[in-house]
Amino acid sequence: MVDVSVIIPVYNASDYLEEAIGTILNQSMEDIEVICVDDGSEDNSLEILKKIAEKDSRVQYYHQENRGGGAARNVALPHATGKYIYFMDADDIVDSNALKECYDICEEKNLDFVLFRAMNYAEDTGEYFKTDDYSMDELYDFVGDRIFNFHDLGDLMFKVSVTPWCKLYNREFVMSTGAQFAEGLIFHDNIFFWDVFLSAERIFFYDKYLYTRRRHSASSTGAGDKRYISTITINNMIIQKFINHGLFEKYKKYLYDHKIYLIFHRYNTIQEQFRPYFYEHLKEDFSKMLDDERYEEFISIIVPNNKKRFEMVVNSEEFREFDLSLQNLQLSIRKNDLARKNKKLKKEVKRQENLLSRKPVSLFLKLKGK
Repeated sequence: MVDVSVIIPVYNASDYLEEAIGTILNQSMEDIEVICVDDGSEDNSLEILKKIAEKDSRVQYYHQENRGGGAARNVALPHATGKYIYFMDADDIVDSNALKECYDICEEKNLDFVLFRAMNYAEDTGEYFKTDDYSMDELYDFVGDRIFNFHDLGDLMFKVSVTPWCKLYNREFVMSTGAQFAEGLIFHDNIFFWDVFLSAERIFFYDKYLYTRRRHSASSTGAGDKRYISTITINNMIIQKFINHGLFEKYKKYLYDHKIYLIFHRYNTIQEQFRPYFYEHLKEDFSKMLDDERYEEFISIIVPNNKKRFEMVVNSEEFREFDLSLQNLQLSIRKNDLARKNKKLKKEVKRQENLLSRKPVSLFLKLKGK
């Protein structure tokens, strides 16, 4: 048994692969194995993997027809022998001490997994930047240096990043959950995350940035292509995970609202040419809800704007009608947001004016007291 098994799905990553794997092979922890699964790459990624494996016996590689990153990770899992498992993407960078530091923390605190922060790198501009999703400031402000699990978080659990590359997992624990990644879909890490997260009893937040995520147009979650409709299926699968864990009733309001929010977020970021295609699948999914036994409860507990979004999908006759209705709703929401901000600014201006008007009087009284 090695200390850490590193799993890397690979698809058309030839421009980044050597650098990414290099950040693993050059870790301060040497007792590792690297399990790469080439997911039917159309470039020379597989040849690069072969050359790397020839030079370093810690690297093993497998090849499959293109089935997606989720399937590649699932293929790798049974081959892992490490006490801990780390998942990495083939175009990203890991801090050279990440595995050693996380391993030591897991051993010291007897954790199911440890999570840490990640930085973003915009390849087009060369800019490094932070985002709420991967910094998780709100979560850390709450848990601090305490060991926790989802029971301690309430709705704050939905602020935990679902990405597998900002966590080091105890392998025995992961295998005991039976967790798998969704196959044939993007956003597949959600399904693995919720099975593991809802089963974990001992989690720790390591307050350090250890991972750099490369953001570029070729990535599956950044391309904005037809695959974005996966978000519909994935969100339904997430709801089912909560049902399986006996937690749906407690979190159903958030799950319903979160589903609608994420679906429309993906709709707004998908390439315009694919929006009619997205709409057709969305209408099919939402229309099924009309006949669901939970419909009345669902429509009564979601927030008003999500209710409007739902109704404009099921009531629209065709895409153009829906899209125009959505644009009007978004303009209305934007108008209300600006009105609230303007009201807040006016209050602040008035407060500052009142403070300034009192200062001369205060100064006079202070001088008079002397």
